[in-house]
Formats: sequence, structure tokens, C-alpha cells
Amino acid sequence: MKINLSPNQNPTAPADREAKIAEGGFGKYYTDNMLIAEWDEQSGWGDATIKAYGPLSLDPATSVLHYGQEIFEGLKAYSQPDGGVSLFRPDANAKRFAKSANRLALPELPVEDFINTVTELVKHEINWVPKNFGESLYIRPFMIATEVGLGVRPSNHATYLVITTPASAYFNPNKAVTVWISTEYVRAAPGGTGAAKAGGNYAASLLAQKEAATQGCDQVVWLDALERKWVEEMGGMNLYFIKGSGKDATVFTPKLTGTLLAGVTRDSILTVARDLGYKVEEGMISIDQWRDGIASGEITEIFACGTAAVVSPVGAAKSAQGTWTTGNGEPGPITMEIRNHLLGIQHGTIADKHGWNVKVK
Repeated sequence: MKINLSPNQNPTAPADREAKIAEGGFGKYYTDNMLIAEWDEQSGWGDATIKAYGPLSLDPATSVLHYGQEIFEGLKAYSQPDGGVSLFRPDANAKRFAKSANRLALPELPVEDFINTVTELVKHEINWVPKNFGESLYIRPFMIATEVGLGVRPSNHATYLVITTPASAYFNPNKAVTVWISTEYVRAAPGGTGAAKAGGNYAASLLAQKEAATQGCDQVVWLDALERKWVEEMGGMNLYFIKGSGKDATVFTPKLTGTLLAGVTRDSILTVARDLGYKVEEGMISIDQWRDGIASGEITEIFACGTAAVVSPVGAAKSAQGTWTTGNGEPGPITMEIRNHLLGIQHGTIADKHGWNVKVK
């Protein structure tokens, strides 16, 4: 895929840009440029263009507006000690993007094209990458069905875009969140789109998230669709449970069943935990085992993970069965060790022995 350049001729003034970066937040400000490419059934993928960030013009009958044929990804660019910038595991995001496209009947973008388009846009927005530890340039590639027509079938036209935004911590890592365990709603069912990163999955989650807020909680935890007892995910993030303490602890996460999203951060933490000397386990954990594990002291820490949040400690869980506080309700030592080690790799202050970082500049 060739990338044409037609960049913003009126970029943000340096002082304004630095002020926006310093303000922090997530998705509050967007960089000067975006990337766009078109696909159609007859000729396949055309060239991509880096152009000024701005609104899209869509016909009211554009299929994505009616049938939700849409996918997206999230990855980050991090500042490095030498003044450069690196992407973290873009190949993993590229492969998942292709799998999501296949599940939503959208065209698969070759892995090489995904990585190249993301890399080139980040090069153009390099001055927007925050310098502070734990901050990053968040990158949002997405694809929408753009055929005009109301027929219920896979679209014969699609548009791929990449936008970027400077990001600080999604949650305060020094403050544990409280979660609501939903038994009324489910995120995904076997045979559905739970393993795809599709916008519809998130739209369906918002009512339960609203319910969690009414319970005084920061996020919702999903159970399985069949028995409503097996823990799956937290909001848009994967969950981890620490069993035991010290170097004898086990780092446990619900296994991928086809209804959970295969998180890149989730996968990275499995490796990081092993590197740090912990036992690692993937399996099933029920809501009763969660409650009883807290009561017995077997479960000592809980955290969620994802690209946006990296690692977010979970201090308490509320449900129809009551409220359970993990430990003293504060971020645990193993949680923070894993978080800081992973961020160290991402920022280049800890050796990247797995070859995860891809140099942009």
C-alpha cells in the first residue's frame, strides 16, 4: 500500500501542542493529521493518504450507520531514553485487526500495511508523543463499512482510518477501582463477536456500565452468557487474579474461550509475570470462587489490563451477593511490580528481550 502525503498546512502551534499534551487525559485532543484508505470489492485496497485531521462526510444510507459493520484497534507509541519513539507490539494488533475484519465480513488489511500505515502516521505526529513515564501517544486504527445502501449484506466498500491522541493514565494507577459484577447483562455469547474488537460489543456494554455507575462503581465485570457464573472480562479489559503472595504467588487470568477478547496487554503480562518469576495460570474462575478466595485470603490482589489503562488495580467488587474488598482495598505490590515492569519495557528503560518494541524514530 502506497502512502501519499497531504499533511495539515496549519498544524497546532508548538506552545499549544505542549499545553494539550501536559493537560493529559484520554482522547481529549487529537493530533494534526490522520490516515485514510479505501477498499472496494472490485479493485481491493487503494493508496493511503496522510491528511489533515477532520470530519468525515457520509451519506445517510451508509451501511455502517445501519448495521454496525465496524472494527477498531488500540496501540501506543512510547518515548524512549535516546529521544526516539517506539511502537509496542504493532504486529499483534495487526493480526487481531485482520481476525476482527474476517469475523465482521470486512476486508482484511495485510499485516505489513497495518504496521506501515501506523508507523508513517506516528512519524508525522512525532512531536505529539508525551515524554513522561506512563504517558504515550494512543493510536486508533479503525475500519467502517461505507457502501451506500440499505441491503442487509456485507458491504462492498470499506474505509480504513488511523487517528492519534496523546494519553495519560486511563485510570489513576495509584487508586484501585471498584467494580460491579453484572448478572443481568452479558457481553458476548459463544459463536458471537466477543473475540473481535468490534464497536457493537462496546455499544451493548454501555447499559451495564451505566448500572455499575448507579452502584457507585467504576467499571462492570462480565460473566459468561450460559451459566452466569464464570468471570470473563472487566469493561473492555482482561482481568487478572493474584493467588498467594511473594514469589510463590500465582498470576491467574480467565482463559480464552472464544467470547473473550485476546488482549495484547493480557498476553504481554503472561510473559512478564513469568519473567519476574511468578507461576502463571489460565483457567476458569466463578463468581463464588472469587468471593470465597477473597474471604479465605487465597486471592490477594486483582487487576485489569488493556492498552488504554495498561494495568488498573481492582480494590473492591460489588454484586447482588454483597461487597468484597481485596486485601486492604489498595493497589497490591505484585500488581504494581508487573505494571512498572511492563511500562519499563514499553519506554525502553528495561531490556526488551522479547523484541516487542518497533522503532519509529
